[in-house]
Amino acid sequence: MVESGRKRPSITVFFPVYNDEGTVELMIRKSYEVLSEITDDFEIIAVNDGSQDRSGEIAERVAREVPHVRVIHHPHNRGYGAALRTGFLNATKEWVFYTDGDAQYDVAELRHFVEYIDRADVINGYKVQRADSWARWLFGKVYYWIARLLFDIRLRDVDCDFRLMRRSIFDHVTLHYDSGVVCVEMMKKIQDSGYRILELPVKHYPRRYGVSQFFRPRRILQVARDLLKLRWELWRHPVRRAPLEALKALEKEP
Repeated sequence: MVESGRKRPSITVFFPVYNDEGTVELMIRKSYEVLSEITDDFEIIAVNDGSQDRSGEIAERVAREVPHVRVIHHPHNRGYGAALRTGFLNATKEWVFYTDGDAQYDVAELRHFVEYIDRADVINGYKVQRADSWARWLFGKVYYWIARLLFDIRLRDVDCDFRLMRRSIFDHVTLHYDSGVVCVEMMKKIQDSGYRILELPVKHYPRRYGVSQFFRPRRILQVARDLLKLRWELWRHPVRRAPLEALKALEKEP
């Protein structure tokens, strides 16, 4: 909860939705409940990334019932990175929080994250215990070490999609990838740009509905290809630190 006397933050919450008809209503309503306690200046965006089930229909119905909710539809599935870019592009508040639409993270933990907004530009979650199959857990470990070795990312969990960030960061940091590699791209660029990153633990829960879309040969190959491509691009064009005046401006924000 935001301390009494402190300025209440302005927050956009968004989450990518892909075939999440069993959880999308829960995510919207829970986000509204939490945000109503934290601030009076907020919006909620559901990014429907070409779902083939009733996710988009359900999200639109809930948006008519719950204030401050928008639904943005991709006409076809463009990928996780594209959904994140859409969310960041359409966010209008000072802070942006995103998590996944499958409810494997509890939006209620955002209450704890906002207590640290005076100390960082990015508050990055890390899973205290991964509630996935052994195969997903093993892949997560391998992915972590690849990101650390190839990109020198100094985070406990670059794959934890529970993040609260200053929207103004994206005036300097530009994202390009459509696959899940976007998280490595984003955190590498933010880290090397000199923004302050704080890590906090979050709980990870079993999937309530549906199955992961990741463990398919085509997607795994795309991730491997994109990681190598990103490494090559960053070697040719290293990320430069954000302009000093931009970082000082962040320091002055309440």
